[in-house]
Amino acid sequence: MRRYLRVVGLCLACGFCSLLYAFSQLAVSLEEGAAGGRRPQAAAMVSWLADGGRGTGRGADSAGSGRPGRYSLETQPTEKMHLAVVACGERLEETLTMLKSALIFRAKPLHVHIFAEDQLHNSFKDRLDSWLFLQKFNYTLYPITFPSDSALEWKKLFKPCASQRLFLPLILKEVDSLLYVDTDILFLRPIDDIWSLLKKFNSTQIAAMAPEHEEPRIGWYNRFARHPYYGKTGVNSGVMLMNMTRMRRKYFKNDMTTVRLQWADILMPLLKKYKLNITWGDQDLLNIMFFHNPESLFVFPCHWNYRPDHCIYGSNCREAEEEGVFILHGNRGVYHDDKQPAFKAVYEALRNCSFEDDAVRSLLKPLELELQKTVHTYCGKTYKIFIKQLTKSIRNRYGTPPKEG
Repeated sequence: MRRYLRVVGLCLACGFCSLLYAFSQLAVSLEEGAAGGRRPQAAAMVSWLADGGRGTGRGADSAGSGRPGRYSLETQPTEKMHLAVVACGERLEETLTMLKSALIFRAKPLHVHIFAEDQLHNSFKDRLDSWLFLQKFNYTLYPITFPSDSALEWKKLFKPCASQRLFLPLILKEVDSLLYVDTDILFLRPIDDIWSLLKKFNSTQIAAMAPEHEEPRIGWYNRFARHPYYGKTGVNSGVMLMNMTRMRRKYFKNDMTTVRLQWADILMPLLKKYKLNITWGDQDLLNIMFFHNPESLFVFPCHWNYRPDHCIYGSNCREAEEEGVFILHGNRGVYHDDKQPAFKAVYEALRNCSFEDDAVRSLLKPLELELQKTVHTYCGKTYKIFIKQLTKSIRNRYGTPPKEG
């Protein structure tokens, strides 16, 4: 009996050891498989970073194909940012300056979607293709298009082509998220930083914008609007971050019907109801929409969309005073007249700057001297907020600015 128990015990011990060995081999196999699954991605990131974070794609239309450029599998990064702009009339140079400011500091690969009048396409191609050997990125040019049954009505709304932005979720169906900006935007810190705000959206938020005003006493919407608007002072749509997948799926509450409507179905009814009451076109329609759906909007601070309104009567953007301007918005044509010379000085510095590293690093001192000439204006009195983030962006991207000779 004792001998039988010993045999049974020995068998059990051997079986237990065999199980331990099998589990240990399985664990090793799983670790190797997981590492193998990560290895191509890690290699791709290393390869992309070694190329300066520029990727390998040419412009989508540089060969006339009309198809977006593709990154090879060996250099495909984990995320690509998407930027959209609408350019009509005399906005070519302004748009190119905006794109230059987006490119010189960005880290992740960027695909630019340019909606422009047909007569501007060749000029965009010529200029953008001349940049590509310095800064590799992708772009696609699109015509200005509106729904055929109401095209003229949409085109006449506010400024020519401005309402094109309302249809981006419906045109760019394969794009998940997008940053839309007006042509008069300048990025003073990497575009990657505002793109990262997408990760801060909660489960109900579909878009992000900044308030139209910080100070209600000078606000437009709270004093003059004849339609609903978001929050206390409305929102400005010149910088608009969008999760377009959510926008396309959402059913919006509205004051036209008890039935909730999707993005594709709500735009025309909104226009028909409010077209006699709106002043700022598509921005007003967005304010009406988010008035009824406030849970869907993420509001970012004013230094992500800094306009003359924030300093024309004295500084009223606290975040810019503390951290500097992140994104400069030269609305009302201030880049091209002498009403706000501080804004014009920043625009001219970036417009005249080339892509060479030394040129970007060297723009700070001349810009600061120009800004010091603007201290007789309200905006110029706080001129250091215009270069605070710009200095950090240049230092982080290009190293310490060169010393004066």
